[in-house]
Amino acid sequence: MAVREITTGIYWVGVNHWDRRLFDELIPLPHGTTYNAYLLKGNEKTALIDTVDPIKENELIANLQHLGIKNIDYIISNHAEQDHSGGIPRVLAAYPQAKVVTNVKCKAMLMDLLHIPEERFILVNDRDKLPLGNRTLEFIIAPWVHWPETMLSYLCEEQILFPCDLFGSHLAQSDLFATDRGRVYESAKRYYAEIMMPFRHIIKKHLQRLQEYEIRRIAPSHGPLHDSPAFILDAYKEWTSDEVKNEVLLPYISMHGSTEKRVSYLTDALIQRKITVKPFNLTKTDIGELAVALVDAATIVIGTPTVLAGPHPVVVYATYLTNALRPKTRYASVIGSFGWGGKMLEQITSMLASLKVEFIEPVVIKGHPQEHDLQQLDELADRILVKHKDIHLT
Repeated sequence: MAVREITTGIYWVGVNHWDRRLFDELIPLPHGTTYNAYLLKGNEKTALIDTVDPIKENELIANLQHLGIKNIDYIISNHAEQDHSGGIPRVLAAYPQAKVVTNVKCKAMLMDLLHIPEERFILVNDRDKLPLGNRTLEFIIAPWVHWPETMLSYLCEEQILFPCDLFGSHLAQSDLFATDRGRVYESAKRYYAEIMMPFRHIIKKHLQRLQEYEIRRIAPSHGPLHDSPAFILDAYKEWTSDEVKNEVLLPYISMHGSTEKRVSYLTDALIQRKITVKPFNLTKTDIGELAVALVDAATIVIGTPTVLAGPHPVVVYATYLTNALRPKTRYASVIGSFGWGGKMLEQITSMLASLKVEFIEPVVIKGHPQEHDLQQLDELADRILVKHKDIHLT
């Protein structure tokens, strides 16, 4: 229990989940996470912005009791996902006069997911305001950041943005604000890569809308708060831009060393051409690190042997993930090996249908590579170099 006062009458009442290591049974959490909930006291009404994951709802209630909160008028639900709203039924039971304030889409999801009775809701639309007396909340409907019902809340007088998952990071730490910017930047970039990147174009539009607001602080639903908003806003402008870097991402699997030899040779060839290359052995890779590398890379080259006439199953997973995350990568290729045949190449290229990439001629060779086979990798490196020179790189 560590309630923190952000400013007079505004409190962080959330919970650190220090040892959580997997989110949605999918996303690795090397540094845990937080479920940020915020209590806002007006001179007439009190509002709670978001709750916590149900596993931590007892700690949320304890935080509210520690503050001596006898009455909550409004529970603002910015997002229906359970790590934000899972504690709402418990809070409603503890504060039976409270109403859930949200938009129509979120209401429907909360009724489906948490069985909250319809009479407990107050619905708001885009730009609607909710007075708390001397404080006023304004709501910004922001669909697909990262669910269709998401909204942001803005505290007008203190100019604090509560952006839900936007600008967040899975990072449990004792500091309330982003003091260690290097660590926070890496965690926020990973969070963006794993969760927000598929909605890059939509987020760009929401960033433009936010330029209409004076923002002094950003209080996301996960990770540290930002008292210097330009730090995270500028990072998001870079990540969501169309600019890519002079980088090649090289995820691969090798069963008997043949594909690994190709990967090692191509890695050296790219370095010699002053191209940054990031190889990832998929048997050892944290999939979140692979997602982070996808944010900036101009090119992805997938390395795989042929297994039962197709790509290695772990490569299939990484390729599927890449397609789902939809990075701004410009080019793609494949290097690999086969013993007697198959459709490995066709299957990989078809799995990248969501990426707007140009495919560079692959290098798929039968058996263990010989000297003349490795020359084809030099030619691939040359083709990548030409492509990178043709685009604006940062």
